[in-house]
Amino acid sequence: MSLMRWDPFRDMESFRERMNRLFDESLALTRSEGGERGRMLFVPVDVVEEGDSYVISAELPGVKPEDIDISVTGNTLTIKGESHEEHEEERGNVHYRERRFGTFSRSVMLPSDVDTSKIDATCDNGILRITAARSEEAKPKRIQVQSGGQPQEIEASASGQSKSKNK
Repeated sequence: MSLMRWDPFRDMESFRERMNRLFDESLALTRSEGGERGRMLFVPVDVVEEGDSYVISAELPGVKPEDIDISVTGNTLTIKGESHEEHEEERGNVHYRERRFGTFSRSVMLPSDVDTSKIDATCDNGILRITAARSEEAKPKRIQVQSGGQPQEIEASASGQSKSKNK
């Protein structure tokens, strides 16, 4: 068991992210209650740390890659686009329709250690996958330390913890 110093700002950041998500979802629902035109869709996303990069996955069913616009301003990654309605011939009155069409926009705050020049995006089967690499400065580095005439290698990690190995 390791002791970790309490950081109230980390808790506030987590709370802020949850509140932003709540407001984003409620605004998306309010906008979608209007007419067909100008409707804003909600885009669910996952952000996962994989090795030396962060992966942002977004569900965009029925959206073509050419209808997606991704931009980065500072540490904010924004996904915008439009889902187009398929034109079908009229067959009576529509009583129930769950397929949604309209514009969407979703912003995600990237961690400060992301190299914004190394961001790639792919879209396959309605899943947008954005990979943002960590900057070289943020990656852990090994530093050799001499101790009592016997070299030791210290492995530094992003969490600030270190492990030493005798050579």
